[in-house]
Amino acid sequence: MDEVTASQLVIPDFQALTIGMVVFFLGALLTRRIAFLRNFNIPEPVAGGLAVALVTWAIYGFFHVEISFTLDTRDELLVVFFTTIGLNARLSDLVSGGRLLAILLAVTLGFILVQNIVGLIGALAFGLPADIGVLLGSASLIGGHGTAIAWGPTIAEKTGFTAASEVGIAAATLGLVVASFLGGPLAKLLIERNRLTPATEAVSAELVGIGYEDRPEHRAINHVSLIRALLVTNIAIMLGYGLDGLIARTGVRLPAFVSCLLMAIFLSNTVPRFMPKLEWPSRTKALALISDYSLSIFLAMSLMSMQLWTLAGLGGPLIAVLMLQVVITALFILLVFFRLAGRDYTAAVLSAGVAGFTLGATPTAIANMSSVTKHYGPAPLAFIVLPLVSAFFVDLANALVIGVFTAF
Repeated sequence: MDEVTASQLVIPDFQALTIGMVVFFLGALLTRRIAFLRNFNIPEPVAGGLAVALVTWAIYGFFHVEISFTLDTRDELLVVFFTTIGLNARLSDLVSGGRLLAILLAVTLGFILVQNIVGLIGALAFGLPADIGVLLGSASLIGGHGTAIAWGPTIAEKTGFTAASEVGIAAATLGLVVASFLGGPLAKLLIERNRLTPATEAVSAELVGIGYEDRPEHRAINHVSLIRALLVTNIAIMLGYGLDGLIARTGVRLPAFVSCLLMAIFLSNTVPRFMPKLEWPSRTKALALISDYSLSIFLAMSLMSMQLWTLAGLGGPLIAVLMLQVVITALFILLVFFRLAGRDYTAAVLSAGVAGFTLGATPTAIANMSSVTKHYGPAPLAFIVLPLVSAFFVDLANALVIGVFTAF
């Protein structure tokens, strides 16, 4: 069938959000019923989202209907999620995790180079323009769909390879799928092979959501605590958007959620000190509930909206290059990152996250780590360190490295 002749069905935003909720429960059902998903820590939104993506692919193949979703709310949920991450961050945590943050940043920067070298070799081996290598490397994998879409037209114009954008988008899609299934099994292997357990101080604290401490005085969750957490989150987002506008005036473009993350960190480390009697929602069940909701539905909507039929345009050779990227990523995590990060439980949890964002996206990384910690126990520092690297520093470094590779 010629893809151009397919009719299109666009699901509006509100309906897409509602379907995303259904997809989450579908994933929870699949995880309970299928031992592989449960034993290897596959996040519920991933299981449900991929199942729906397969259904839409079947509809496209049999009925020539291309289903797409309006995802405005999904994008807002990403901003909400990273804001809650920032509200839970403490400078003391960042200081104590400084060494781990530096290690994660250093190895990630090195891995950006590795991905692009592998992509370059693959492009040349299959007779493609050299610049396509970044679309088989960090532009699509660490960079994700946004970076691939941004660089695709530029590379197409430079090389005359008109399918550059399609290659980048398809590579990012395949990477996201693999990332969702790779992190959990890698962490399981590391934890069980090395008999790792959470640190004593982490086990002794009551933890909620994606691994944040819940203070005893705030254990109760009701409409007041929930609205308080939502209000503080919304204020941080508004201030974050203002900061984003100021940064944009300097000529630097960052994802909006980065500014919201930074503003939330600033608020959580200043407001409670100047207003100690204020009931700040940091590390409470109410904020954890908002965090879990926004991440789960964001990921469900992201996975269910994947148009898997676009992968068919990659062809066997290009899929082979991406599979090589997956193998190298797994070896890199097992042999390099885990050892440098300390070979402890937090390093194992972070390994699941590294698999998530080096092949997919930061929310995938957080979902991978969340699934692991719900199974084996908390690792609070991992949820502070990884977003700072994957959502902030790496975007800047990736843009620089891509520019260098395409220039030479």
